Amino acid sequence: MRYFEDFDPGDEFEFGNYTVTEEEIIRFAEQFDPQSFHLDSVAAKESIFGGLIASGMHTLSILMRMTVDGFLNQVAGLGSPGIDEARWL
Repeated sequence: MRYFEDFDPGDEFEFGNYTVTEEEIIRFAEQFDPQSFHLDSVAAKESIFGGLIASGMHTLSILMRMTVDGFLNQVAGLGSPGIDEARWL
């Protein structure tokens, strides 16, 4: 078991890959972010994105899952230090 003070600023960790399916993108969007470019392939093709894209909140949720599975479950932390900034440029 490691503690947060055992890590140094700049440490990097790899958690593997995660493939997001179209079905998963749509299912998440239906519940939490029902914008046309997350829900409808045809409408998304006509959007500025040119195709269906996952919600930013969906990608953060996937990142959280990968972080817990690959890191936080082996750390003696009792909570999250938080997120200072999340931006979609």
